[in-house]
Amino acid sequence: MFAWSFWILAIWFIINVIWMWFVLDQQSKQKTFAWINVVAVIWGFWAFYGATPVSGLSTWFQVLIWVNVILALVQFYFGYRHLTNSARS
Repeated sequence: MFAWSFWILAIWFIINVIWMWFVLDQQSKQKTFAWINVVAVIWGFWAFYGATPVSGLSTWFQVLIWVNVILALVQFYFGYRHLTNSARS
């Protein structure tokens, strides 16, 4: 389960990062994927601490989880930021 979870999270991370940069201005999509990323992070921590670790993946798994946490924070920022209209005077 440890290796399987790692590879699912790694694929999710790559897809999520690529997708995120194409829709930075669409706040509803940023919010949706940020919350999906929160679920992925919870699942990652559960798998990391609950399953028998694979020694070669253990460090990379932990790095992947924390990078996903940072990505979720960035997505929450882009999803919940207040956009102002610069044309207003």
